[in-house]
This record gives sequence, structure tokens and C-alpha cells, in this order.
Amino acid sequence: MLETSNFYFQNYEQWRHAITVKCNINLTPEYARSRIVSLQNSNDRHTQEFSAKYGDAYLQQVIEWFARAEQES
Repeated sequence: MLETSNFYFQNYEQWRHAITVKCNINLTPEYARSRIVSLQNSNDRHTQEFSAKYGDAYLQQVIEWFARAEQES
């Protein structure tokens, strides 16, 4: 099991709150899908930076959270 203390957000609810309330982003299925596509692109500079800063495990976790948000919308 991954050590969750290494994660910026500890769970989906914290992450979703930050996206929708603090950042005031409308987490539509289209937005979630576009972020998933970007985050799965290993050639994308922002994805490379995210992975380098937070690690591949957290990157995968964020992709899963966007997938969950897409399904819930």
C-alpha cells in the first residue's frame, strides 16, 4: 500500500474541494476527460513536471480522481 502522507491531497474529497471551491473550476465531464488525456501524455511538459515533483503514484491517483469526477458528473 502507498504511503498516503506523501500525497498532496489525502483523499478524493479534499482534492475535489480544492478544484471546485478553492480554484473555482467547474468539474464537468469534458474538463475531467481533457485533464485525464493530458495527464496520461508522458510527452506533455506539465505531466513530466507533475510526475517529477509528486511521483508517478500520485500522478496515477490524480488521474483516478479525475476519472471518478467524470463518472459522477
